[in-house]
Amino acid sequence: MKKLFFILYSVFFIALGTSAFAAVVNNIVVEGNRRMDAESVRIMADVRLGDNITLERRNEIAKRLQMSGLFARASVVQSAGTLTISVSESPVVNMVTIEGNNRISNDDLRREIRIRERSPFDESVIGADVQRMLTLYQRQGFFGTQINPKRIDIADGRVNVVFEITEGHPTRIRRINFTGNRYFSGRQLRSAMLSNEWSRFRPMASFDTFDEDRIQFDQHQLRQFYMQNGFINFRILNVSGEFSADRRWYSVNFEVEEGTRFRFGTIEIDNPFPDVDTADLRRLVVARSGRWYNIDHVEETISRLRSRVAEYGYAFIHIDVVPTLNEEARTIDLIFRIAPTNRMYINQIAILGNVRTFDSVIEHQLQVRPGDPFSRQELELGRQRMMRTRYFSAVDMIPTRIPDTNLMNLDVRVEEQPTGELSGGLGWSNINGFMIDAGITENNFMGRGQTVQLRASYAQFQQQLMFSFTEPHLWGRALSAGFDINYTMFNYARLGSMAYDRDSFMVAGRLGWRLTENWTQMMRLSAMFDQNRDMHINDGQWQSVQLYTLGTTFRYHNLTSNFQQQTHTGIVGNLSIAYTGFGSSETFMRYDAGITGLLKFLDDRWQLRSELNVGLLQPLTSDEYISRMYRYFLGGESLRGFAIAGVGGRLGYSHYATGGLWRIHGTTQVNFPIFIPDQYQVRGFLFLDYGILGRPPLRQYQELAASQTPPMVLNIDQDLRAAWGWGVFWNTPMGPMNFSWGYPIRSHPYDRGQRFLLSFATQF
Repeated sequence: MKKLFFILYSVFFIALGTSAFAAVVNNIVVEGNRRMDAESVRIMADVRLGDNITLERRNEIAKRLQMSGLFARASVVQSAGTLTISVSESPVVNMVTIEGNNRISNDDLRREIRIRERSPFDESVIGADVQRMLTLYQRQGFFGTQINPKRIDIADGRVNVVFEITEGHPTRIRRINFTGNRYFSGRQLRSAMLSNEWSRFRPMASFDTFDEDRIQFDQHQLRQFYMQNGFINFRILNVSGEFSADRRWYSVNFEVEEGTRFRFGTIEIDNPFPDVDTADLRRLVVARSGRWYNIDHVEETISRLRSRVAEYGYAFIHIDVVPTLNEEARTIDLIFRIAPTNRMYINQIAILGNVRTFDSVIEHQLQVRPGDPFSRQELELGRQRMMRTRYFSAVDMIPTRIPDTNLMNLDVRVEEQPTGELSGGLGWSNINGFMIDAGITENNFMGRGQTVQLRASYAQFQQQLMFSFTEPHLWGRALSAGFDINYTMFNYARLGSMAYDRDSFMVAGRLGWRLTENWTQMMRLSAMFDQNRDMHINDGQWQSVQLYTLGTTFRYHNLTSNFQQQTHTGIVGNLSIAYTGFGSSETFMRYDAGITGLLKFLDDRWQLRSELNVGLLQPLTSDEYISRMYRYFLGGESLRGFAIAGVGGRLGYSHYATGGLWRIHGTTQVNFPIFIPDQYQVRGFLFLDYGILGRPPLRQYQELAASQTPPMVLNIDQDLRAAWGWGVFWNTPMGPMNFSWGYPIRSHPYDRGQRFLLSFATQF
């Protein structure tokens, strides 16, 4: 009974106290404001004359004013009917500066700062700014960075804010350790990760600093690596790390559980479409029974099946992979179950975003029309063709299904980009000496997809002026047509064994078309007007030559590329046949063919390249004569280890090479990464070059050699030459540099060797 009485007594007096402290506001007084007028403070306080104000309401008003950030302090006092609001205004930020930063620019740091000039000074905002800037430094590995914000008071209630930064040293990864791994060594696992241990032998490495987000990504990389090697139950049990006392070093340990390793078992395809050949789909399966399970092979198979079925017009197909695990046999059976759907067709195509480029140019690249079966593969091929034109910075294919139909509307959204190029270049090579180059190119002339190019170059041994025009779709058809005008001066009299000068003016027209997805053909008709001077023929006098040529070239191109590693797999080939006659000064046939095979391996970081080229000149006159400057030469870049035109027949031991009427040459080269990180695009290579240069027209040189006093020895052969060597290729930001050292292993005493070959070019 006493407890009940006490509770009722307490409740009565609490209610009495609450009502006793409440009063009606008859007057509102604002004190302490300097910049803000009293009425604005009253509006922010949300209080009016006549309000009944309690103690709880006064506390709410004070909190509201202080949380606005405009006041450093706020209090509310009530005396009878007068409500007094006392405030102390926060200073206004006059200037925000950052000092001591070198690793990260002011612009990048300012993007993390929320406090601004002319805003109220708020310590909580500054504290959050410091944390964001520290996070930015930590992402670059600078965990020892200290940021000290300073407030400098100036006149009229204003302050300057200075963030003083002491960056310190980056936190390097000293050790990456693994526990629980049995099948793979720590070195193998580290190679699968993005992060790597610091080493003084990798001074330009960019992933040897500690980054928590990168460590998270490395965990994904480890799971992917094990899933690629048959460990489908792999788990990361724990990831722990430790900083050194000075926070300059970080060691991380991955505790893993590998589990059981599985092989592929039986692999089946559940195909619901009667018009899609199941046997054809089986040939697309990358996974093979008996091999170790590889998640990449499963995903690649899904992609291939989806693309092939889409070619039949079945869009939006879904493929489920149904696994069956056999623990005893350590195999996993897979069923690729294709969900049934209806064939879809394109209803209409809308091209959006092109302001300059004609719709017809885009339609030629797209190559699908309303009424065609909807195929994601065809759309992707069209998108890639459009991107390869370089007219657009982005191309999006947006299909929209018309409800309750098997029709699709297609929106092709493009973002155009500048297509004109103004370029210049400086460089040096063994072949041309010092070079300077300048040109202007428009790849989408007047929005019609036409290419116009004007280029001039000046080199120690060669000068050139060239104009070119190309229409990619002649008369709206898949025909590429164009013409070229070229004037070139070859100053080869002082270039090794070449020993001739030549001024050449050429006009040519061309017409090309695609035979298949991989084969193209081009016809070319040219007229060339030359002034030639051979140092050992006709007493070195200038001779006029006119050559009219009709030829055709077949080209095969089938490559799959890893653009990140800049490696390729596939074949590139060409075959050219040309007839020079029609009243020319000289009449002959020229046959040229070449094939290049490329193979990327070892995680696409290595590449094997093998190339073979053959050429034949067939004179069609009784004297079988062809001027020396139109013959084949061998050496320099075509046969490293030998000088330019340093191989084949020559007069005695002089620098005068006779050239040949045919040649065969090739190379086998292995490109491989070196200790420098891949992002710097430096590769080493080993090569074996070989070649045979055929004989020149003999009668001419036999008479020339016999006419000398004493008679000159004529060294003519058709023997194999070969050289091996090594080199370094560096794709610098300014352009490619190629250093190679060649060592002949089959040669003749009268050949001209050249151990070192350098080519360098840059464009800006």
